[in-house]
Amino acid sequence: MTASSVMDLPDDHLTISPSVLYFGTPVVLVVTRNEDGTSNITPMSSAWALGSCVVLGLSTAGHGAANLRRERECTLNFASAELWPKVEKIARGTGRDPVPAFKHAMGYSYMGDKFAAGGFTAVSSERVRAPRISECPLQFEARLVAIHGDKVDLGSTPQKALIIECEVVRVHAHRGIVVPGTNHIDTQKWNPLYYVFRHYFGDARDLGRTFRAEI
Repeated sequence: MTASSVMDLPDDHLTISPSVLYFGTPVVLVVTRNEDGTSNITPMSSAWALGSCVVLGLSTAGHGAANLRRERECTLNFASAELWPKVEKIARGTGRDPVPAFKHAMGYSYMGDKFAAGGFTAVSSERVRAPRISECPLQFEARLVAIHGDKVDLGSTPQKALIIECEVVRVHAHRGIVVPGTNHIDTQKWNPLYYVFRHYFGDARDLGRTFRAEI
């Protein structure tokens, strides 16, 4: 048998049709500025980074996407596992008033101050106007690069996805998760919150490092 041969074994997999393909990434709380200068928090977990670029997957139905398109900047705040109850407190909230009918039918209600509702503390950023969330151990300040799928009417069209590219212009980390004297995150101390198939997960174990990891 060659290395490329396909073995004819009984298949123990099932073909399924999940209601959502939300396998998830670390939870990010995206903070944007509203038109009146107040702030909105959008919880999400569809994000990935490459170099200084972070790509976000946001719904057109969210108020955060409209804010980001208008203001062209945001902060990306990465919650730790123990913050999940705070995140859930704002999960049903929307910054859009009045609440679109389809969002109301999904159980959302207007939440004008998500910082207060979630028990979060706003702190000033250095290079963007949107504030950061003090309780989140890792925080990125970012500026909008591009929005893909931006031809729809944001905030009024349900179940449409936007792919948003942002450039990170400043990184902040709690002292406790930084290796002393370096710019490296201590992965033994950083415990991110994950959102997997609409359940919160935490307490990830370090299984080892790739050959490219810096010591």
